[in-house]
Amino acid sequence: MPEALEVTVTAPVVSFRNPLYDGLQVGLPCPPPSTVGGMLAAAAGGWDRVPPHTRFAMTFHAAGSGEDLETYHPLGSPGTPTNVTIKIRDFLALVTLTVWLTEDIGLWTRAIRRPVWPLRLGRSQDLVATAVRRAELTTSTGRQNHAIVPFGLPNATGTTMRLTTAISADRARFTWDNYRYAPDGARVEIDTGLATADGQALALLPPVHPDRLAPTP
Repeated sequence: MPEALEVTVTAPVVSFRNPLYDGLQVGLPCPPPSTVGGMLAAAAGGWDRVPPHTRFAMTFHAAGSGEDLETYHPLGSPGTPTNVTIKIRDFLALVTLTVWLTEDIGLWTRAIRRPVWPLRLGRSQDLVATAVRRAELTTSTGRQNHAIVPFGLPNATGTTMRLTTAISADRARFTWDNYRYAPDGARVEIDTGLATADGQALALLPPVHPDRLAPTP
């Protein structure tokens, strides 16, 4: 029977800015795969310690949402002053992110239990708590629920979003993919090839490692 490492991540407040809106603080309803990948890299001690083939499945749920004010520092050319301003920020409250890793389980168990760097989700100040356990999987269909899944997955439903999958180390290049996510949960049955013992479908997402980005022409 296949096995996975199940990582449960909780936080009181998180915020995921949508980079498609330049200069605006528009929030996403779930973390992009690149954000979760960055958290895993922090646990391991950097991308050079993350296997390039690393993939995971994930679900995300927020108990509430809201808006607050945040100091915004726009970027400018070197030596050019910029005006600090205040902008409205979308945030999510009392969140639970669950990540399943099906490869290198020993590596990730050690990394999550004793992370090299503090674990954050979204903004640098949003620290998280984690718990890990081994989970037995079945090769069957399962419910979508709060899973983030690839857009083309048959029968999947929810909001269509374009999210960053991988970001280069210098943050100059991005890989974007289409995904579906239902913030209120989707009770539909989907066939991803893997499910947990309690029927949660696990849709493995594309690799998030920066080395998987296509080289610059």
